[in-house]
Amino acid sequence: MLGMPLTAGMDDAEVSAGMLAVQFAGLTRALVAAGSVAEVLRRVVAAAKEVIPAADVVSVTLRGPDGSFHTPVETDPVAVQLDELQYALGEGPCVDAADPEGPAYTLSDHMADEPRWPRFGRAAAERGYGSMFAVALLTDNRPVSGALNVYSGGRGTLTPTDIDTGLLLATHASLALAHTQAVEFAELRVAQLTRAIETRDVIGQAKGILMQRRGIDADEAYEVLRRTSQQLNVKLFEIAEALAHRGGELQ
Repeated sequence: MLGMPLTAGMDDAEVSAGMLAVQFAGLTRALVAAGSVAEVLRRVVAAAKEVIPAADVVSVTLRGPDGSFHTPVETDPVAVQLDELQYALGEGPCVDAADPEGPAYTLSDHMADEPRWPRFGRAAAERGYGSMFAVALLTDNRPVSGALNVYSGGRGTLTPTDIDTGLLLATHASLALAHTQAVEFAELRVAQLTRAIETRDVIGQAKGILMQRRGIDADEAYEVLRRTSQQLNVKLFEIAEALAHRGGELQ
């Protein structure tokens, strides 16, 4: 019948699957047109944030030939902080999944009392993230390995369907990484370090403004930025940048 929506007569699961298929078709076209590995990875994390309902922040971990870790792309600087905390502690879902000998994926829906990663789990929960999964990026015995990381603010919010979606997205990222040479890996790391320095500088400026105007300490200032970011569904870096550049005050 003319005028009838395409989804008429379909249940919620069928509608969701259809929408996901459209998303992946578009992502595949975009990845084919991508000009670099970094661009592919950026598209993958953006897609994960869009198609996984419970995803609050998403990132990619890369593990270099020397065993060192870094985060070349993310949807929010908070993801870099959470990733780097795992790197520093030597424990966490992304550290395990990025290990070439590690599992295909790792999942925790109760970070606060996660026995496998007790230090990171408590720290993540304290920062407002109760669930996480990391999917391994398979690079066909290349020296570079990695993981696609999805963080959620709730407990028990990540579903088997979300894992399946993550596995499909990780396949796209893995195909891009399969052709990554050592030089390009080094370039990704330099770019990430530069961005991290710029991000920390902007967030530091914003925290300083809040500390001065509100008479609070650094931890309280960061919590204001984090809470405002979640309430407005805007990246923490963008909140900090607006405050640092305009000198305004968050309510």
